[in-house]
Amino acid sequence: MNSTDVCDICNANKLKNQVQALIDLIVVAQVSVSSIELDTLLGSILESAMSFTDMPAGSVALYDKRCGELTLRAHAGLSNEFVAHDAWTVTIGGLSDQLLRSDQILFVEDTQNAEFFKNPLAVREGIRSLICIPLVTKGNVHGVLYLDDFAPRKFDQGRMSLLSVFASFAAMSIENAKLHQETSQMAITDVLTGLYNRRYFETVLPQELERARRYNLSFSVLLIDADNFKKVNDTYGHPMGDRILATMGEAIKKSLRSFDFAFRYGGEEFVVILPETNIKSARRAAERIRQSVISECGKVLHSDTSSPVTVSTGIACYPRDATEGKALVSLADDLLYQAKGAGKNRILVRKENLQ
Repeated sequence: MNSTDVCDICNANKLKNQVQALIDLIVVAQVSVSSIELDTLLGSILESAMSFTDMPAGSVALYDKRCGELTLRAHAGLSNEFVAHDAWTVTIGGLSDQLLRSDQILFVEDTQNAEFFKNPLAVREGIRSLICIPLVTKGNVHGVLYLDDFAPRKFDQGRMSLLSVFASFAAMSIENAKLHQETSQMAITDVLTGLYNRRYFETVLPQELERARRYNLSFSVLLIDADNFKKVNDTYGHPMGDRILATMGEAIKKSLRSFDFAFRYGGEEFVVILPETNIKSARRAAERIRQSVISECGKVLHSDTSSPVTVSTGIACYPRDATEGKALVSLADDLLYQAKGAGKNRILVRKENLQ
């Protein structure tokens, strides 16, 4: 076999490897873009990238340009201590800042030979080689994909050259998933208050009722209405009235747990669903809301306490008060207007009148 034959074989093997790498890339790209649910998508992107590069660990961090932070949203093969640090500020001139600005993939074959690699967490984690892939579309920075190994390694340059194509697929998929998420959120959100809207309440109520029945749980419904809201509009004007409603929405949200639901029911009326909550706990939540609304709206009105913004609340609890969704809402509504008739700025439950 002469030298020409050897070269031909080498070229053929090289071409074969490039074709196989391209086929692998197409497969992982198809897998990674198979979902429009953001967190599922990020997990698929990470898994596919680790498979394509044969790296044992990695993570995906999304960038929020409003606060200049990267937040960890998917990870694999890393210790709990490492991933506990799940958000960090992008320091101007730092590694992350340079990555996001340059839009160039960074390969580090041995971190001990990289002067910039000084992150104590990463050093303790034992990361010895890494790939940092900016996820950017048309100048819009979405985040960074990190791939890690715990030993120095030589990267296959032919295979690595295809990562930029994968990064483009991944970034476009993230952009689409974020757009889908934002659109979906807009469809169920009240623009003025930032709470869920009434249409979404009609979806959540039967779901929570079914869950309570299945697992023998209680849950409570609060109907809340601003007292004398017309007077607020007449005294301060409709723009201030809108601002008060927005403040009420924020006060309600801050008074609740992460898994509670708050909705703008219509006008100056709000409804809250408290999963796994009995009547006593619901009353405490309603009282937190009542006090928070007075305090936060008072700040907006510059501590004008001559006519504070207050709320009246009616509470109904499953299964204590009713076993059907419509009956719960109807009872809470009746109690709300009884509370208004009894003097306002109070909370009412069945057979009890608590201020």
